[in-house]
Amino acid sequence: MTIRVLIADDHKLFRQGLISLMKTRQDMVEVVGEAETGEEAIQFAEQLKPDVILMDIYMPQVDGLQAAKVIHARFPKIAVVILTSSEKDGHLYEAVQSGVSGYLLKSLDAEELFTMINGVTHGEAAMTRAVASRLLKGVANRVSQDDKGETSLTERELLVLRLVASGASNSEIAKNLSISVNTVKSHLKNILEKLHLDNRTQAATYAFERGLVSPRNR
Repeated sequence: MTIRVLIADDHKLFRQGLISLMKTRQDMVEVVGEAETGEEAIQFAEQLKPDVILMDIYMPQVDGLQAAKVIHARFPKIAVVILTSSEKDGHLYEAVQSGVSGYLLKSLDAEELFTMINGVTHGEAAMTRAVASRLLKGVANRVSQDDKGETSLTERELLVLRLVASGASNSEIAKNLSISVNTVKSHLKNILEKLHLDNRTQAATYAFERGLVSPRNR
């Protein structure tokens, strides 16, 4: 049975080249459609139900990473493989968090691409050793940064973090600790920076996951 592939890339020349390449292995793959935006990729995923989507990141309207999140949520049986020129670690981490089945660079050779496409339909991750190594190193660095961030919190910042996790507002925290609301905001800003978080919801989740506060104390 051939693998049904959807190609999503905003460069027509690249799509045409990939389609021509796929025709050399018609016994293995069949290109069922092509999209030039992330929005089209989502629409065609629903209409065509491909086995695999080869998705670029840089596309207008909705980029490939956003489209991958939507497709993974709506159609979890479709394997989305990012095929991009981007070597940014941030894109790699975001792609993995989006639930993609692989992350490939456009510099890989044809046989390697076919091997990856075939493997992903059998539950394997479409990822070269070099990219997998970058991913593992990135995870290790982020864990290390998290650990350093937690140990670098002052006693007062830990108190603020626990109160945030308990659901207390800034004014309630200020009253509890006998400090000003502005001081609470300053502590919260420092906490988010040290833990590499974006908002108080993430801070609360972090506190629960690290056992800094128990859910029953909310």
